[in-house]
Amino acid sequence: MDTEWDAAAVRQLHDDLVALHGPAERDGEHGADAEPGEGVRQLVTTILSQNVADANTSRAADALFSAYDDFAAIETAPHDELAETIRVAGLADTKAERIQRALAAVREETGGAYSLAFLDAMPAAEAKAWLTDIKGIGPKTASVVLNFHFGKPTMAVDTHVERVSKRFGLVSASASNARVHDLLDELVPDELKYPLHVLLIGHGRNYCTARSPDCDNPVCGRYCDCEGC
Repeated sequence: MDTEWDAAAVRQLHDDLVALHGPAERDGEHGADAEPGEGVRQLVTTILSQNVADANTSRAADALFSAYDDFAAIETAPHDELAETIRVAGLADTKAERIQRALAAVREETGGAYSLAFLDAMPAAEAKAWLTDIKGIGPKTASVVLNFHFGKPTMAVDTHVERVSKRFGLVSASASNARVHDLLDELVPDELKYPLHVLLIGHGRNYCTARSPDCDNPVCGRYCDCEGC
């Protein structure tokens, strides 16, 4: 519907989604106190997750981290061997290149360590810019790593978040994915970026689906303007 979106309206949307789905809880530690190397593992796993179902991401990650002893072995592995190891994730050749390119960028930045700890001290925008300067790392991948691992205020926009945001009028229906990231980063209060990301994904999966949406719920009734409503 024709909601005038500002921080207060976004907070109300968050509260309405919580009433329908329950609160979004953050799992595990993040930031400088997290396990060493976990940030890089998050980056590699997020690259694997691009354009593939969660189950296949998990299978590919398990195969990858079982096959190689450390990040150095992954970076220096023969390309064809690495691509075959992660084949289940799809786009294996492309993802193998992206993983090795990302590991090389991290190693070069740190002088030899496979650690993203240096990002923790950067403002969110600067850290995001560093990650997206790596070819194949887009705003979604960068935002997932920065928010999920470091707890930085970045809004990760997957297909569900983008679809629901457009149907609710949070962003223009014609906005590109990169533009949706920018718009939601500006609009959504920092403390809501993680929970709203999780709640919008849940709403997109369970109600506001791409096809045959189930609009018989109070959130869609209040905010949505899709043909199902």
